[in-house]
Amino acid sequence: MVTYLISKLLPLIFSPLGLVIVLLFLFLISKKRQFINSALIFLILFSNGIISGTLLKVLEFPWKRIDYTTLKFADGIVVLSTGRHLPPGNTEIIEWQDPDRFFAGIDLYRANKSKRLIFTGGVNPLGSKLPPEGDIYLKEAISLGIPKENLFTTFAVFNTLQEAQAINKLLNEVIPSNQKKIILVTSAFHMKRAKKVFEKEGIKVIPYPVDFKGEKNFSSLLLNPVKWMPSAYHLKESSMAIREIIGRIIYKAIR
Repeated sequence: MVTYLISKLLPLIFSPLGLVIVLLFLFLISKKRQFINSALIFLILFSNGIISGTLLKVLEFPWKRIDYTTLKFADGIVVLSTGRHLPPGNTEIIEWQDPDRFFAGIDLYRANKSKRLIFTGGVNPLGSKLPPEGDIYLKEAISLGIPKENLFTTFAVFNTLQEAQAINKLLNEVIPSNQKKIILVTSAFHMKRAKKVFEKEGIKVIPYPVDFKGEKNFSSLLLNPVKWMPSAYHLKESSMAIREIIGRIIYKAIR
């Protein structure tokens, strides 16, 4: 729980918006103009699409979308949790944050890249009423015709490190060999960190990155006039990128 809180609070404090708020607070206390000037510079820079797009391109390097037919057979296809939520209203419908990871896992299974499709049981320990995400995915995979006996999910997990540990425990229970090889499905910007975490658990990883956020190339980024204009959307992208950078630093520190 402590690691989870740190991983959530630090990105909030050191996100562009968090830094702007801190600088404005310092300005109110000291009345020193350099604080409000710095806040304005941070806001303009990180709400610019060129900055946010560059950060995402750097985080997603060197990954590219892979033709799944070229992948070798693995002991399991592991799909990391990505976040689901309950919308307002009285229905029990659970909406997607992004379906790319789930459907990539389905495609890989149907292409016979493994006999096991494994989901992680991501949960939000700070008040989510949803069941572990893996339980939700299991039901959806069964509804798409995937045999129940080939589907697996972990116990509840809060972060990437716990996901890797839970997958390692599950694989040790179902696979007798010492060297486990998985196809790991997660967002491209998250793949570098996730791959290292899983490999430190002794699992051989075949990366299958999805959910790319960055532009196809830098020329399309630079030549798009919309990207040069400050916007809340670009600020959100910058915040997501910085959150991932902080996540990589935290995982290096605790490992």
